[in-house]
Amino acid sequence: MTGPKSPPRPTTGTSATSSPDPRPQGYSSPLETPRPHLGHAVASEWTKLISVRSTVWTLGSLVLLVVGIGVLAVAETRAADFQEVPLTAPALFGLLVGQISVMVLGVLTITSEYGTGMIRTTFTAAPDRARVLTAKYLVFAGVAFAAVAGSVAAVGLTSAILRGGAGAGVHGGGEWARALAGCVYVTLLGVLALAIGAVLRHSAGAIAVMLGLVTLPPVVGGMLSMWATLAPLGSVILRYNAPVALMGLFGLPDADTGNAPGAPLQLLLIVVVTGAAVAGSYAVVGRRDV
Repeated sequence: MTGPKSPPRPTTGTSATSSPDPRPQGYSSPLETPRPHLGHAVASEWTKLISVRSTVWTLGSLVLLVVGIGVLAVAETRAADFQEVPLTAPALFGLLVGQISVMVLGVLTITSEYGTGMIRTTFTAAPDRARVLTAKYLVFAGVAFAAVAGSVAAVGLTSAILRGGAGAGVHGGGEWARALAGCVYVTLLGVLALAIGAVLRHSAGAIAVMLGLVTLPPVVGGMLSMWATLAPLGSVILRYNAPVALMGLFGLPDADTGNAPGAPLQLLLIVVVTGAAVAGSYAVVGRRDV
């Protein structure tokens, strides 16, 4: 008597009862799938920058400070006053305060994503972190420069219209080029703030660092000048800091020498410092997990 037969083992080959492959041979999606490039990242960063309230508040305060204080300064001047100072000088008063708005926006451009955790989504959608960081720098620099230059131009044109008499404008038109260099300087301060924000990933910490870099050197330089041995170092710090650099770039004379305090060197210094910070941000962001 024979026992029950065991069920046959399934064969490894393709059987007649196996389900066919649901994917048709040679299938291609009807949707375009272009290879990602920097333009896509720039469009994404532009959308993010203009869709948050911090951009409106910071740039709005910048325009209000530069144009508001500048126009008030123009109202308190006479045409003869601009025989000694450039027509764009009134914009400097508001810009000395308004540069803080540019630095704050630079920090928030990247630290706000770290604060909300959105940076994980960004790097998941765009794994090339260098491309994302480059897009942030390009979009922020373009927006910041446009806001700063537009505000300074508005004040300078107001001065030219209301006080542009004979002899006004001590640089014969070169004051506009100097003012443009000053706008570049403030924009680079914002780019430096963005780089520090990328490294620290903390809004308050990065803003505190930038405020220290801008406001502390004049105080430290003044303190060091009180001691004879440290006076040369204090003099250098007093001559090469952000407020004095803006004065030199706008063509205002130095109280000691009567000349603009090393304007080209001031601009070169901020280019070197910002370039080093940007390079460091690429290295740090590309190496860590998030």
